[in-house]
Parts: sequence; C-alpha cells; structure tokens
Amino acid sequence: MSRTHHRVVVGLSGGVDSAVTAWLLKQAGHEVIGIFMKNWEDDDDSGHCTSRQDFLDAAAVADVIGIDIEHVNFAAEYKDRVFAEFLREYQAGRTPNPDVLCNAEIKFKAFLDHAMRLGAEKIATGHYARQRLNPATGRHELLKGADPAKDQSYFLHRLTQAQLSRALFPVGDLRKSDVRRIAAEAGLPNAKKKDSTGICFIGERPFREFLGRYLQTRPGPIKTSQGRTIGQHMGLSFYTLGQRQGLGIGGIKEKGAPRGGGDHAPWFVARKDMAANTLYAVQGHDHPWLLSESLTFGDASWIAGEPPPLAAFSAKTRYRQQDAACTLQAGSAPDTFCLRFAQPQWAVTPGQSAVLYDGPVCLGGGIIL
Repeated sequence: MSRTHHRVVVGLSGGVDSAVTAWLLKQAGHEVIGIFMKNWEDDDDSGHCTSRQDFLDAAAVADVIGIDIEHVNFAAEYKDRVFAEFLREYQAGRTPNPDVLCNAEIKFKAFLDHAMRLGAEKIATGHYARQRLNPATGRHELLKGADPAKDQSYFLHRLTQAQLSRALFPVGDLRKSDVRRIAAEAGLPNAKKKDSTGICFIGERPFREFLGRYLQTRPGPIKTSQGRTIGQHMGLSFYTLGQRQGLGIGGIKEKGAPRGGGDHAPWFVARKDMAANTLYAVQGHDHPWLLSESLTFGDASWIAGEPPPLAAFSAKTRYRQQDAACTLQAGSAPDTFCLRFAQPQWAVTPGQSAVLYDGPVCLGGGIIL
C-alpha cells in the first residue's frame, strides 16, 4: 500500500472484507471515512434485505476502528441505473449480471462522486482484486485478486482509467482466511459474520417469486431438441440457460440423451425461442445444445480505454468459472467482438458478461449476445 497518506473514503458494507479494508487503511496512516451505501428500500422491512442490520454492523466496525461513518441513500440511482436495466434484460429473455452494473454505476460512479465531494483523494472497497500503474504504458491495470477462490475482477471489468486510478483494494493481496484472522486479531465485531450472497434486493427469497412481482407470466410449451412437448413454462424470462431446477419435467426421457441417459438423467434449459414463446430443454449435462465453441459480445468496455489486439487470451463467461483459452476476433456486426474457444464452453448465456484476461490482468469485456 502507498506510503503517501490520503483521505480515503471506504465503502463499509457491514461485511468483514470492507471492515478489514478500513482497518488496514487506518493502520497505514490514512485519513479514513466510512460510507454505508443503501441501494434498495422497496421492501427493506421484509426480512429478505438485511441493510438495517448491515448498517448497524458497519457502524460497530467504524466505532472500533475509530472513524466516522455516513449513511448515504443511493436507492434512486440504483433503481434508475441498475434495476431498470436488470428488468429490461430479463424481459428480453436474457440473464443479466446486476453486480457488474452496480460496480460501474453505483460503487465507482455515484459513490465515487459522493466521496470526491467529501474531499477524498481515493476510494476503497473490500473487493478481492488488485490494481497497478504500468510504467511502460502509463495506464492503470486491473489484476485478479491473490486468492483465486475469491477473485472479483470479473465484476469490475467495466471500470475506466479514471475510476481505477482512484480505487484502492487493500484485501486484494490477501486470502480470505487472512482477512478473517486480521479481523479477529483487530477485535472487529463482524470477524465471524457470514459472507453475503446474491443481491440485496433479492436476498434469501426465491428468485422466481421476486421476478414475478415485476414481470408478467406468459406460459408456453417446453420442448425437447426433437420438438416434442414435455411440459409448460411460466414465462421465458423466468429461466436461464443451463438451469436444472424448477422445470417440472423429471422422469421423461429424451431420445438419444447423452451421458447416462435413462429416465432419471437431469434436464437442462438449452434454448429460448422468444418469437414462439418456447423453452427448449435437453437431457444430459454434455448435450451438444449446451456447448458453444464461440460467442459474440457487444457493449464492450476496455479498461485500457481501447480494445486489446485481436490475439490469444483467456476468458470467463460467468463468475467462478475457470479461465478458458480463446482467441479474440472482430464480430460480424459493428462494435461487436467474437471469442473462439479452444474447448467448447458450457451454457454460454446471453446477458451475462464475457470477460477477457491476459494472464492475471483483466482487460475488460462485454455483454454476451
């Protein structure tokens, strides 16, 4: 961490990662201010969204560390910039990743702007990622976190040079076990707090139930790859490619189903025909319809500010996936790119992000079409 002392505004979420982030910065001699971001309020009292308890945890951490904390409401910005796009994508039959958009539009835009108004020189978050200035190019680079099991560079791939230049990721060089240990040794009250999963506005509730409050159901047939109708879906927006649970078609056998076959081989969502309102399901994890040798993505965002050369790299088509060797090529349509993989990729899903890497360096990416 830099020996130069800065005024740093830390996004305190109530979790252990951001708590240790603030503690490390304070120990390094920086002037630290905590900000708790409230991004959702429609049903915050329902028990599904834990922002009230999270703020209490963040305030307790700030008290122990000895820093001020401010509660800032970004719910309006979140609804306009993130949630509206989230619903549009689902309505179109795609599967968006709101965490990617939240980082670009809220944590590193609305939050960054607010921090600058407070006189901050830097902002810091508890993301497991790293950044460095490349002296050869003069550009800031985003790197994977040191803990491969926790690396979150995938969610940060839309950051710009301006955003990255002001960002600090103090836990990016640590493993999760080290973060827990530091929190315990520092006496932070949330040292053993369970990691949050998913998005606040969904929380622990059934995802389909949540979407049903905002999107209309439009039932239609579920068909096999041979065109045989085997069930009914409740609306294409409520399913994602590769989905195995909640299809209601167990015990039916698809002719020629690979890998195991039999009446009990699992079914997976494989395709959506929006025009015909038809969902296609296939039997067997390795069915050809679930495997893709290439993909096209658009709405590209490159951390360097310009595309990398059309060359060999690696990519992730979903979070927690192993890097897959690929070649970056120009897409057939303007402003699109194509990835061709050395090995077929499973359940490549429109709406998700394809993120490109050059070794540990995250180059950016775009939305799978």
